[in-house]
Amino acid sequence: MQKTIKGAAFTKMVVSASKLLDVSREYIDSLNVFPVPDGDTGTNMSLTMQSAVKELKSCKGNNLSDLADSVSRGALRGARGNSGVITSQIFRGMCSVLKDYNEVDTKTFAKALKSATDVAYSAVSKPKEGTILTVCRMISEYASEICGKTKDFETFLQEIISKGEEAVNLTPTLLPVLKKAGVVDSGGMGLLTIYKGMYKGLMGEEIEGAPVEEPEVKVESSMEHADILNLGTIEYGYCTEFFIINLKKKTTLADIDRLKEYLMTIGDCVLVIGDLEFVKVHVHTNNPGQALSKALQLGEIDKIKIENMLEENRELIKKYEAEKKEIGMLSICSGDGIAAIFKDINVDRVIEGGQTMNPSAQDIADAIIKINAENIFVFPNNKNIILAAEQSKSLVEGKKVYVVPTKSIPQGISAALAMNPEATADENFIEMIHAIDNVSSGMVTYAVRNAKVDGFSLTKGDIIALDNKKILAKGKDLSKVTGDLIEKLRYNAHSLVNLYYGSDVTEEDATALQTALAERYPELDVELFYGGQPIYYYIVSLE
Repeated sequence: MQKTIKGAAFTKMVVSASKLLDVSREYIDSLNVFPVPDGDTGTNMSLTMQSAVKELKSCKGNNLSDLADSVSRGALRGARGNSGVITSQIFRGMCSVLKDYNEVDTKTFAKALKSATDVAYSAVSKPKEGTILTVCRMISEYASEICGKTKDFETFLQEIISKGEEAVNLTPTLLPVLKKAGVVDSGGMGLLTIYKGMYKGLMGEEIEGAPVEEPEVKVESSMEHADILNLGTIEYGYCTEFFIINLKKKTTLADIDRLKEYLMTIGDCVLVIGDLEFVKVHVHTNNPGQALSKALQLGEIDKIKIENMLEENRELIKKYEAEKKEIGMLSICSGDGIAAIFKDINVDRVIEGGQTMNPSAQDIADAIIKINAENIFVFPNNKNIILAAEQSKSLVEGKKVYVVPTKSIPQGISAALAMNPEATADENFIEMIHAIDNVSSGMVTYAVRNAKVDGFSLTKGDIIALDNKKILAKGKDLSKVTGDLIEKLRYNAHSLVNLYYGSDVTEEDATALQTALAERYPELDVELFYGGQPIYYYIVSLE
């Protein structure tokens, strides 16, 4: 019986949880309420856990405190999609308790599970029961009940897993949309999978189907110049290059190796290559003279080049500050055509993302940092990316980040077009919120399974149209279903229809649909754009 958990056991539990989630993610993805080809709950949770494991394995300490900190930090950085963000918050809460101990018993672990629930609920503005939150809460409440009498972790984890299964099976009764779709909550199933994986790790059970881990190969960086994102942090100021020629007869290959070792003690980015005929040397150092003096012991030095990187850095900083803007914009989207549209309307950076490929909080933060502006507006353009975008704020320093809650590509475009360079950032944020409120948008895709949803009996392969809330139309003919969608979205105030056709639609077919819609709605201007987006045949907006 194992009555306590230390750092090594915790590591096995987290790694095993990640493995089991990875082999189960396709099944968890399939539990999407809407039977569309974009279920990504399992994928997002798995990628979030993989980020936590990566950080865990880079942790230099073996005590529980350091390891818990690493897991929390890695999950935060790698959080993707709503399910991934909530998963990261569950581990953040859990690890906030575990990091205060070097060894925990079931009572302390139950306390950690309670903290996980509290932090996860606080991360969601309008928590819903029948979701991953319910499963998290029911497990933590039960853990608190049994921890006093259940001292060994084998029994403790088995019992809370049983409670987790009960909670997952309960989700359809708490959330009607799950019951209608005939599925349990995918996030709840993902969390249950994590706890099952933790149990297997503690018991030393292998995860069937998990890939064999290969040893990590460390690659030395070959960068020779300052990163524009780290200006002002140069440790060694002089880029020093030279050749050693006419080497002395007493010089050996071992002497060349010793030169390299010496240079590594006085600088970095060291490169020493050659033989007893000719040697090339490169080093960043604060003492070029010492490098040259040491090299003279081996032979003659030639073609000396010493560049003052400090001065170069000052010039880069000066240029960077001079070019800094008041406002910058970042958009998240998929499809080369959609990306080109955002760039045409002065969005500074576009990163790939959308359904089935949600960027992590760290991905979004990295893109924000690269925009040379004081205030950054982020357009997630997908309801499943908004939480990760919000979480990215905590990873960015020195900039004010505004997450405009755009749930579709048309909303993102409308928000970007509303940007007024003469207005303040706060004023622009208000105008962008107003702009997205005036956009009606929908998407056309296909059903991946038989289902009964929103009053429709769907057969696998049916063309279906939906907005951000529900399915609005279905059929076998793509043009007809798209037309039905527009009819459902349209009201008298609309004067414009924008059609963005995806990678699976030909320009000829899209043009034919544009013509048919223009004839059907002579009072509307129908504009056609190449989007190139996957999964969705058409993205539609009405304004």
